[in-house]
Amino acid sequence: MAGNTLGGTFTMAEGLTVHRMGYGAMQLAGPGVFGPPKDRDEAIAVLRTAVELGINHIDTADFYGPHVTNELIREALAPYGEELHIVTKVGAVRDEHGGWPHARSPEQLRQQVESNLRTLDVDVLDVVNLRVGGGPDGHSPVPGSLAEPFGALAEMREQGLIKHLGVSVVNEEQVREAQSIAPVVTVQNWYNLAHRGDEPLIAWLAEQGISYVPFWPLGGFNPIQSDTLNTVAQQLGASPQAVALAWLLRQSPNILLIPGTSSVAHLRENVAAASLELPEDALARLDGIGA
Repeated sequence: MAGNTLGGTFTMAEGLTVHRMGYGAMQLAGPGVFGPPKDRDEAIAVLRTAVELGINHIDTADFYGPHVTNELIREALAPYGEELHIVTKVGAVRDEHGGWPHARSPEQLRQQVESNLRTLDVDVLDVVNLRVGGGPDGHSPVPGSLAEPFGALAEMREQGLIKHLGVSVVNEEQVREAQSIAPVVTVQNWYNLAHRGDEPLIAWLAEQGISYVPFWPLGGFNPIQSDTLNTVAQQLGASPQAVALAWLLRQSPNILLIPGTSSVAHLRENVAAASLELPEDALARLDGIGA
């Protein structure tokens, strides 16, 4: 894409180099990430436009919908190009009420991996993240061993069903435990302008060349509300969302972004954030939001 480098590239593992600006497919499902999209044609257009713009890192999960986002990805993009990398996650399912109960027994994880293989229509999954935590807010690390579920995924990796493994909603101790079982190529946790607790973890991962993927880079179900962010964005002639994404790209070279949207117009705005320059005074003011 002319004039936009998509934030540069990052090599997660041999044969797995992605642009730092990716795309998260969660919002393609219906309200509450449950059921079909409101506009299926637009959802397909978003995915195809993402690839046309140069995005080669798409994040999904078979429990989005459930099955909805994977099936949309398959319809829009299969057969997949060699440079396109689809990252999925396991460790939860959806109940009839749209809840997200944990499902992390070895048998449940195998079922989820096999379902991802079917719904994406692939023989092997590029990257599978084990979603671990939850806590009172549903999205924070919970101390405890992940040896059994991660070991089950490591076994499936040895069997050729998965190429690479990652972990999600974890603390450093859990990452270390996972690394003692199998290589970890990525960590996906909650981090953005206003939620900054993972900065020591990000730095530690960067030292090892491991990618960090912040979910909810724009606040998720509760978008970031900040007068400072709005003021900086106005001064730069950009949207607050673009400024928040550009700030994330400046924090560490191992940060990979997967902002989600169900709109082609918003997708283009998010991608443009990768080329947005943030002056030092603007960075200093933005840094103060989460201080």
